[in-house]
Amino acid sequence: MQLSSIQLAQPSVVTIGIFDGVHRGHQYLIRQVVESAHHSDQLAVVVTFFPHPDVLLRGITGRYYLTTPEQRAELLAALGVDVVVTQPFDQSTRHMRAAAFVDLLLAHLRMTCLWLTPDFALGYQREGDFAFLSAQGQQKGFRVQSIDLLMDSQHRAIRSSAVRQALAEGDVAAAADLLARPYRVAGEVIHGDHRGRTIGFPTANLAVWSEQLLPANGVYACYAHLGAERFAAVTNIGSRPTFDGTETRVEAHLLDFDREIYGQILTLDFVARLRGEQKFSSIEALSAQIRADIALGRQLLAASAQR
Repeated sequence: MQLSSIQLAQPSVVTIGIFDGVHRGHQYLIRQVVESAHHSDQLAVVVTFFPHPDVLLRGITGRYYLTTPEQRAELLAALGVDVVVTQPFDQSTRHMRAAAFVDLLLAHLRMTCLWLTPDFALGYQREGDFAFLSAQGQQKGFRVQSIDLLMDSQHRAIRSSAVRQALAEGDVAAAADLLARPYRVAGEVIHGDHRGRTIGFPTANLAVWSEQLLPANGVYACYAHLGAERFAAVTNIGSRPTFDGTETRVEAHLLDFDREIYGQILTLDFVARLRGEQKFSSIEALSAQIRADIALGRQLLAASAQR
């Protein structure tokens, strides 16, 4: 829902941001907001935006998001957030003055406190920085609370851009560390060309949202979720160069599994990278490598389950 369609009946503590991925830094902030709000019997509210401002401001296209808007809302709710506002980021929002946006927060959310990181700014040309919003708070009767960014082990701020970089390098373990959970994609199982079945390794071909970032092309050990069931899986992301493919696909081979699941939603959690994408000289060489991938995948997933 967006601001114009909301009228809260009780006061709220608010934070604002994109929160793509809902990584550990986001989680740190959100937990403080939730604790503060619920301690004072107020609602914990997150205001976020879609599409990502980078799409409009930087012309970003293609696969960029770490989470769908629905996944993001679910992750925020799991942290205790009472209301998630998804405000359209269009030309009107882009040119809105910071003071006018504050007035919307007060009118629709009954905001009593706004939590911000030091680098945050909103409004036209980012005029609404911490100093500006603090002055607005004194003038309009709400408090502004600053919270430091969470740092990683290298003393770098944890950001969505770092997660994107890790995924671009195929380092799903590093991405999981930043997210505090495995990176996840989901999609309907659709028909492919059925080559996997003909060589003895049937795969589920996923129709993943076209704007969600995929890990770098290669082979990964994953956990696949089908409803409440979980299965070990080895997943290939790539264009299948052995068959002269050109279109990037996400194909998961579920281990010890033999059911038709076309039309169902399959979710993949990426645990470890097994290898990069390769072109093989023959079907026999490919099959041998897949067997090796499955053996290594089993080993890594078994080890991860013991941690």
